[in-house]
Amino acid sequence: MNETDDNSLMKGERIMQSENIKLFDSELKVMDILWKEGIVPAKYVADRLTQELGWNKNTTYTLIKRCMKKGAIERTEPNFMCHALIAKEDVQETETNELINKIYDGSVDKLFAALLGRKKLSAEQIEKLKQIVDSLE
Repeated sequence: MNETDDNSLMKGERIMQSENIKLFDSELKVMDILWKEGIVPAKYVADRLTQELGWNKNTTYTLIKRCMKKGAIERTEPNFMCHALIAKEDVQETETNELINKIYDGSVDKLFAALLGRKKLSAEQIEKLKQIVDSLE
């Protein structure tokens, strides 16, 4: 990677799209730390997941390697520094689209209706949703 690529990553740009990358729940736990913390040593990720979830460090290292093979994480020397190559927003969009297509027959309306039918919304929440819908028009 050249200096220009390095600077682009520092500015929050990603060199990969998540559209072809399927991350499992355990891999998303690893990614979540990188999305929140930025560039950190692999040991830091392992220590956090040991503390938060009781995972064995080797489990975390295996997940980091799997994410690297998928192109979701890059690990550099020294200190096995890890950083996400895909943005959280890209993964959220991919996962949401998959949910809509798989469960709601590609219908955003059905998903929206299902979400709204789950619980009573406050007047404030309803107003916020109206603003979101209005901004889409």
